[in-house]
Amino acid sequence: MTDLIRYDLLVQDALRGVVRKVMSDVARNGLPGEHHFYVSFRTHAPGVRISNRLRERHPEEMTIVLQHQFWDLGVTEHTFEVGLSFGGVPERLLVPFDALSGFWDPSVQFGLKFESTEAGEATLPEAGEAPAADSLTPPEPDGGRLATIEEAAGSNDAEPTVMTPKPAARPKKQAAAAAPESPDAKGEAGAEVLSLDAFRKKK
Repeated sequence: MTDLIRYDLLVQDALRGVVRKVMSDVARNGLPGEHHFYVSFRTHAPGVRISNRLRERHPEEMTIVLQHQFWDLGVTEHTFEVGLSFGGVPERLLVPFDALSGFWDPSVQFGLKFESTEAGEATLPEAGEAPAADSLTPPEPDGGRLATIEEAAGSNDAEPTVMTPKPAARPKKQAAAAAPESPDAKGEAGAEVLSLDAFRKKK
């Protein structure tokens, strides 16, 4: 049966909304804690604005790192804009969210992978699936090369995954309450409690 609703496109759009929300928060408040992002996008996608120098170096796809060396991050409903330095040359990039191909936060091992929708097709990101190796190499900043995602994570085995919330753990059953002591008629502390058999024997 043909999917006339196109759930795949709806899910892709919803996941791009996650990236939009996160980047909007960062634009207002800065990066929280150790969080930082690797953002991959298709440089040939409609609406992408980068310099000819960068487009020549990255004719298909490039990855930027939002950590220490970025400024003036601005986010709208459909695009984000940011300033970055490439080899000592400041650049201003404008990227539509529809052009995204990947998003990864190494600090918490969270990642999303997006398929191109230019041809009207899209597939869901698969849990545990890493983006292509050539899309994980960030640009070279001043003073040297930024680490790849694997190096930043500290392990070659680290792969981005689509995180899903864990079901809430069932509360542990409370331990059975201790049987209340049977005080004597006067309620004095330390009164001995006799079992029924012992009581019968005393009689």
